[in-house]
Amino acid sequence: MPAGDEFFMAQAIALAKKGWYTTHPNPRVGCVLVQDGQVIARGWHQFAGQGHAEVNALADLERNKQSAKGATAYVTLEPCSHFGRTPPCSNALIEAGVARVVVAMTDPNPLVAGKGIKRLQEYGLEVRVGVLESEARALNPGFIQRMETGKPLLCCKMAMSLDGRTAMASGESQWITSAQARADVQRLRAESSAVLTGIGTVLADDPSMNVRDKRFADMTSQRLRQTDRVIMDSQLKISPDAKILHQEGQAVICTAETSRRQTQKIQALEQQGAVIEYLETEIIAAREVLSASSLMAVLAQHQYNEVLLEAGATLDGSLLQAGVVDELVVYMAPYLMGSEARGLFNIPGLDKMADRIELEIKDIRAVGRDFRIMAKVLSPHTDSPS
Repeated sequence: MPAGDEFFMAQAIALAKKGWYTTHPNPRVGCVLVQDGQVIARGWHQFAGQGHAEVNALADLERNKQSAKGATAYVTLEPCSHFGRTPPCSNALIEAGVARVVVAMTDPNPLVAGKGIKRLQEYGLEVRVGVLESEARALNPGFIQRMETGKPLLCCKMAMSLDGRTAMASGESQWITSAQARADVQRLRAESSAVLTGIGTVLADDPSMNVRDKRFADMTSQRLRQTDRVIMDSQLKISPDAKILHQEGQAVICTAETSRRQTQKIQALEQQGAVIEYLETEIIAAREVLSASSLMAVLAQHQYNEVLLEAGATLDGSLLQAGVVDELVVYMAPYLMGSEARGLFNIPGLDKMADRIELEIKDIRAVGRDFRIMAKVLSPHTDSPS
């Protein structure tokens, strides 16, 4: 095994993280070029539509007035082989004279999926695949899931008291958690492609659901990349004046087919820049609700990788039961709010221990005076869609 491959790939992974908040809908990718055991150039993908990591590393090389001939390229994701917004990166490496390419993981995108590696090999380049693969996969969990399953990664964020309550019986809920926990939510929003909420939350709180923390500004323009907002609104109750529609980034309203009849309302919403998506519906407990599977298809069509669910107990519970929630992030505050306060999830029909939803706790840590619990959903109950 060539010495140093893991060392240099770790540097490429660190570079990829520089694009953590900015590459949507593209994956986060880093690249280093190495000659005689020394890094001679670095690059990472910064923004969709701009140079990929390999191209940026070659540009860095040109600025340094060095040659890539005979060099080794370390790339966290298989170099692309197709023309998209930018030319194929595999071609760029070949033309630059790179002799060897070390790839952390193959690209799950069907447009690439081994074609880039094959092209490099056809032109005589030595290729090694699988170096620090698990670390590379951790860079792009939502992108990988969307490419492999057709569904983005859906993470449900909640705040609760120590006794599992999210609001008083009156609906009062500000603020359960500390300023530090709320700042951590800003990070979750910034790294997500979209924030998903329900019309109940919009009508009750009129939230903006945008990113306000300047720490997550784009590295070159110093402007925040605003996540999109997606609203589940089966009866199209949202007001055109709602704050959530008047932020940077796209607002997407998911509603029922029957809402097409509200032509004036639709026109008013579209004039505010909203995109209307018509979802399939299902009858659950004599109530028409939007289909969770239809929702996930729409989210994928919008090329969302990671989606943050910030909603109330009803929508959270129905999507969890539908089996489309992948992860939970729960902020637990050191308060007791009593038995009359509102619970974390509305999940009817869990009558036996066999019906319970199994979780795997991935991380617990203090955030200010609160605790943040991160969990993976292992066995969602799938009989009841949203």
